[in-house]
Amino acid sequence: MPKVKVDGVELEVPAGATVLQACELAGKEIPRFCYHERLSIAGNCRMCLVEVKPGPPKPQASCALPATEGQEIRTDSEMVKKAREGVMEFLLINHPLDCPICDQGGECDLQDQSVAYGRGASRYDESKRAVTEKYMGPLIKTTMTRCIHCTRCVRFSEEVAGVDEIGAFYRGETMQISTYLEKAAAHELSANVIDLCPVGALTSRPYAFEARPWELKKTLSIDVSDAIGSNIRLDSRGREVLRILPRVNDDVNEEWLSDRARYMVDGLTRRRLDKPWLRRDGKLVAATWAEAFAAVAKINPGSSVAVVAGDLVDCETMFAAKKLAGALGSSLLEGRQTGLSYDTSNMAAVNFNSTLSGIEDADAVLIVGSMIRDEAPLLNTRLRKAVKKGAKVFIVGPQ
Repeated sequence: MPKVKVDGVELEVPAGATVLQACELAGKEIPRFCYHERLSIAGNCRMCLVEVKPGPPKPQASCALPATEGQEIRTDSEMVKKAREGVMEFLLINHPLDCPICDQGGECDLQDQSVAYGRGASRYDESKRAVTEKYMGPLIKTTMTRCIHCTRCVRFSEEVAGVDEIGAFYRGETMQISTYLEKAAAHELSANVIDLCPVGALTSRPYAFEARPWELKKTLSIDVSDAIGSNIRLDSRGREVLRILPRVNDDVNEEWLSDRARYMVDGLTRRRLDKPWLRRDGKLVAATWAEAFAAVAKINPGSSVAVVAGDLVDCETMFAAKKLAGALGSSLLEGRQTGLSYDTSNMAAVNFNSTLSGIEDADAVLIVGSMIRDEAPLLNTRLRKAVKKGAKVFIVGPQ
């Protein structure tokens, strides 16, 4: 393990670590836009500049520089401060001053780092670059004039989602990010680029102009849209849940979330069962609560009552339904949508013994009658990592 000095403090860093990671181990905050722990290194933004000796007499990008034995790293020198101010000034040259109407306002990396590392005022008086809006589908709202070319969205689509749908064209200042032929980003993890975007270029279209982050109450929760159990955060204002965001859990969902889980929030406010329905002549018909209670009162207690739980019903609701059925004298409960009866005498037959993160180290994977990409997109990302390491995947059933 190489030893390095960060602002005069000596420490050991893991072999293969970058200078940026060494600085973080030393407790130093390094600004960055393009660097992300789960994506490949691009070195585009140059915001993570530090002074390194021995080396050239100029700041170097810490995200792309390996940490080696005997390095002396300075993160707070006058050279570094001046270099970061210059980089920030260049990033802001073409960035529109529309923070009051930008949905990223209040949780924007560019805002935060501009205050912490930028100059107090701009010296740029020329015309700013403008970029036409791109269509990326019903989930991703684009304002590409705000784009700072960090390419996080491009790398996520290629490396994590495995779909080459987002790319860059042209060069330098005229570079633009777009989908292929400006078609919708259609893969199951597309909205994660909204979280990855450090500015307001990519924002959530359904959530547009709904709220500011400081207005929201944040509640930790678990996603129930699939069997992964992704760690999520519910942001609510008053009694209304406005959005769902992923939480970091390396053993479960890393920091990604499927589009289905992210936008299930719409089901809390739209097309909900807000009145009782009774079946008459083979069809469901809207009824009043008085009619519904009268129909319930006519039920004969006992075996004429049965409870069937759907795939997405939570444990608390099923427990309440079980208590209600028990009060009506019934023990007819069913929650197996497939109708299969599982032998529970030996749980080894149904337990997922590998763990989710352990799939990445598997030598072979057998998939039986399942379309993983549709049913559990975050499991698919683990399978991609395993395949990249040489694992073989076998499928039984329709593809």
